[in-house]
Amino acid sequence: MEVERFEFNPFRENTYILYDNSRECVIVDAGCNTKEEEKVLIEFIVRMQLTPKYLLNTHTHIDHILGNKYIKDKYNLSPHFHQKDLFIYQNSIDIAVMYNLSYSFLDAPYEMLNDNQEIFFGNTTLKCIHTPGHSPGSICFYNELDAILIAGDVLFRESIGRTDLPGGNHKQLLANISEKLFTLPDNVKVYPGHMSSTTIKHEKMYNPFF
Repeated sequence: MEVERFEFNPFRENTYILYDNSRECVIVDAGCNTKEEEKVLIEFIVRMQLTPKYLLNTHTHIDHILGNKYIKDKYNLSPHFHQKDLFIYQNSIDIAVMYNLSYSFLDAPYEMLNDNQEIFFGNTTLKCIHTPGHSPGSICFYNELDAILIAGDVLFRESIGRTDLPGGNHKQLLANISEKLFTLPDNVKVYPGHMSSTTIKHEKMYNPFF
């Protein structure tokens, strides 16, 4: 599985396209909210001759869902996220107004993801790891074969996700990272929702929260 990262919107959020040699792909956390950002994303998909199969959200904070409606309109893909983040998604219009963001709300249908659920595209399998704490429905997407973790805002390079937003829980976040992520192999490469990538080994050794 290959990973392509795009940095979008004023929050400098990481949107990912995951793809393999089948040319099928998934879009994770579509944060594009300008015509220029949308163009960058679509041009990559066209250039690589990819076929999007899923629109996935690690969680539904506003910076990670700004492009959901655009992707739905372009590829007819409904967003997939955890049920416990539905209330955050449904309040996203008010949050966008608060931050003065251009945003088009995408109403139902949504597809709900569960802990340990597997998502298949092309020759690739992603496993959902429910890791609440940053948000109640935070999910990491794990590809065991290629040792890749798409971590959303759960785990960052030498940091963790904030827990002062509605539904956040600092103790719960630390426990989930320790029990569900730090038990993965050391060589797993971690792609977070902001900033640069890291590894499980690096975070176990140098993350100051642990």
